Amino acid sequence: MTETERRLVIVEDDITFARTLQRSFERRGYAVSVAHGPEELEQILAETTPGYAVVDLKLGTASGLPCVQRLCAQNPDMLIVVLTGFASIATAVEAIKLGASHYLAKPANTDDIEAAFGRAGGDTAVPISERATSIKTLEWERINETLVETGFNISETARRLGMHRRTLARKLEKRPIR
Repeated sequence: MTETERRLVIVEDDITFARTLQRSFERRGYAVSVAHGPEELEQILAETTPGYAVVDLKLGTASGLPCVQRLCAQNPDMLIVVLTGFASIATAVEAIKLGASHYLAKPANTDDIEAAFGRAGGDTAVPISERATSIKTLEWERINETLVETGFNISETARRLGMHRRTLARKLEKRPIR
């Protein structure tokens, strides 16, 4: 791999986690840039075109999905891994549609992420679960799907789901999205 191919951008609002990832990838020979939000990502992309990216799904109150779309527009061959504290089918599908090559649930470490970079293609040998999806999981999937549709706007999500905002906030406190 050439030096230009070893450029990595990390888009993560958790400063401590971003710093830990940065140090770990730098020890592995990557040139790492860190953006804590979409604005900082734009500044980085104005100066360089990375070959790899790690994007947190939830950046404060914003979604990381527009960052995935922006990164893919900059370099369609970029290997992008999306990280999230709660993986959902809805956000995984959207991330892949927007150009991510992989989607990992936190906690994920540098080994997991680097392995995901190497698994850009699909795996036809993945076993299919025999267990049916639970009602709670289906509810959580629908909440996540609606959150993505509304750009993580809690009030609008609650309105679309026909639930009180405080009820949704309580559900999100129990299983925070990261």
